[in-house]
Amino acid sequence: MTPVIVLTTVSESFDAPAMARELVERRLVACVNIVESINSIYRWQGKIEQDGEQLLIMKTVDELVGELKEAVFARHPYEVPEFVVLPIDRIEGPYRDWLLESVAPH
Repeated sequence: MTPVIVLTTVSESFDAPAMARELVERRLVACVNIVESINSIYRWQGKIEQDGEQLLIMKTVDELVGELKEAVFARHPYEVPEFVVLPIDRIEGPYRDWLLESVAPH
């Protein structure tokens, strides 16, 4: 299995902990870090917008990215959800072992 990090943003009012808990319970991710109160400035439908958001940093494995994407998009509040997959160049030792064990089927 190949560890990766997946990023998505959601609105400030979205219940990110509930979605994170579901993803961990389903073993689609080992962990979700929720970074609250980020300020995002972006172009949307021809205008510059600014909104408060939450950033979700999800640790998983490449083999689960497709299933994770389906689960995230099923609950995501945005018309065009962010879903960015970042490779992890180096992850070793007990943390890697924990991550892999946390997403392994039981």
